[in-house]
Amino acid sequence: MTTVDVNGVASGIESFGDDDAPLVLLAGGTTMLSWPDALCERLAAGGRRVVRYDLRDSGESTTADPRAPAYTLRDLAADAAALADALGGGPAHLAGVGVGVGVGGMVTQVAALDHPGKFSALTLVSTRPVAPGPPGDDLPDHDRATTRRLLARPMPDWADRAAVAEYAASGAEILGDDPVAAHASAARIWDRTPSTAPPVQMANQMGMVFSKLDCTPRRRERLPEIEVPTLVVHDRRNRFFPVGNGEATAREIPGARLLVLEEATTAIPDAAADEITEAMLGLG
Repeated sequence: MTTVDVNGVASGIESFGDDDAPLVLLAGGTTMLSWPDALCERLAAGGRRVVRYDLRDSGESTTADPRAPAYTLRDLAADAAALADALGGGPAHLAGVGVGVGVGGMVTQVAALDHPGKFSALTLVSTRPVAPGPPGDDLPDHDRATTRRLLARPMPDWADRAAVAEYAASGAEILGDDPVAAHASAARIWDRTPSTAPPVQMANQMGMVFSKLDCTPRRRERLPEIEVPTLVVHDRRNRFFPVGNGEATAREIPGARLLVLEEATTAIPDAAADEITEAMLGLG
């Protein structure tokens, strides 16, 4: 892992594959670890240079004040475009994932609209066709019973690694994800977070900083302007962003392909790595 300076901030990155291969740039959800190692490795084996990166205020990227971010969703999109330039190799295949309140998928949509020449293809995983905020009358919102159970849990001591990992595992169980995998991932995120300060740890684990972003203007009505090949991946059993959100995203973007993971819930499971890799490589 290393960092690349773009737009006045250090962006944490990790690379897989041949540096001269076509670039696949993976925007993090809560952190870059929202993209599983297995998927990164399979994409690299398929002849791609894969770079996953941390958004601002997460992972190895610059952390300022996650309680009051001084940037917008469009700034995060500009970071993606600048990273594609800095890493070289021509237009990049940009992919973003939404996990919890992560905005990687939304960053990817805005980046394609604001910086269309920088990207050759898009992959949108577990996201919706609007920025954070009210979802729209035709889009299914978070499952209320699941949300109540998630919010009813007492917050952990964010400076306690074991407590944070247990909290992540309990949340995964409520969502239908693998609690063992969630426990291991949370411990890994805790270890690479630059500070044990509770706001910083909470931002890295839950991405709450992203719920505070200025996301105007919302841009769903502009999605038909996207002209590059697009893959929309969504979990059939996702209770946070129900599958209707992925279906709507695919309808809005001309020619988009929808891949529904029938057994998946919220996180990208390792078991789906081959299926997602094949679909992403198929975009060119």
